Amino acid sequence: MKPLTNKTALITGAAGLLGPHHSAALAEIGFNLVLIDLNKKKLDIVCKELNNKFKRIRIIKHYCDIRSPKQVNKLNDNLKKAKIFVNCLVNNADINPKMINYSKKASSSIEKYDLKKLNNEISVGIVGTFICCKVFGTEMAKRKQGVIINISSDLGINAPDQRVYHRSENMKKVKNFKPIGYSISKHAVNGLTKYLATYWGIKNIRCNTLVLGAVFNNQPKYLIKNVKKRIPLNRLAKVNEYKKAIQFLASDGSSYMTGQSLIIDGGRTIW
Repeated sequence: MKPLTNKTALITGAAGLLGPHHSAALAEIGFNLVLIDLNKKKLDIVCKELNNKFKRIRIIKHYCDIRSPKQVNKLNDNLKKAKIFVNCLVNNADINPKMINYSKKASSSIEKYDLKKLNNEISVGIVGTFICCKVFGTEMAKRKQGVIINISSDLGINAPDQRVYHRSENMKKVKNFKPIGYSISKHAVNGLTKYLATYWGIKNIRCNTLVLGAVFNNQPKYLIKNVKKRIPLNRLAKVNEYKKAIQFLASDGSSYMTGQSLIIDGGRTIW
């Protein structure tokens, strides 16, 4: 792919597990970057590393809560004052609880699920994603150009197999469940993508979903073993294996693709 010039990509959740890799992928093909996150310490580290690696692009960091329309609009106003236009929006931020610790006390079971927890999860995964689409998508519509990439998960297609969260794979023994808020959020992202693709298609804005599979992140051995059984490629993804997909969706290589889900999950969702 030819390097892009005078293009800017905004990545939410830029300090998370995959945020830095999505950012590097876009910097690699010539995008300037606007990186936002709530974790100041991690975001500072990510920006420093990217600045050292990509000397010829501009990187802006901003501590922003995407659940707040006020904060997102303020960021947009600041970018416009600096004459920076977001050509590509990557909605990567979400609350994805690590399923590492499990105890005798039930966690995230439906019967004991705290609505505050649900509201917190969907406020980031659904509401925050929508706010960013609304604010920066509106700017794209004014200029009649832009790309929105929503990051989803294989759990946005299939329900989580809760059996993997116990060594025995016995559902009756599972105590720590993948929370329903994550599943709701990721399923909703697919609907949001289709809606925006049809709504703004006439404005030359493309909106697609990148569906990711499980990523290796030093999970417990029993959990990796259980998950691998459910993946035809028999392994978890490496953190850098989604780079080309991000570049494809952000570039003219996908110029006739909108409202679609690009699934890269090792084949897990075909079983």
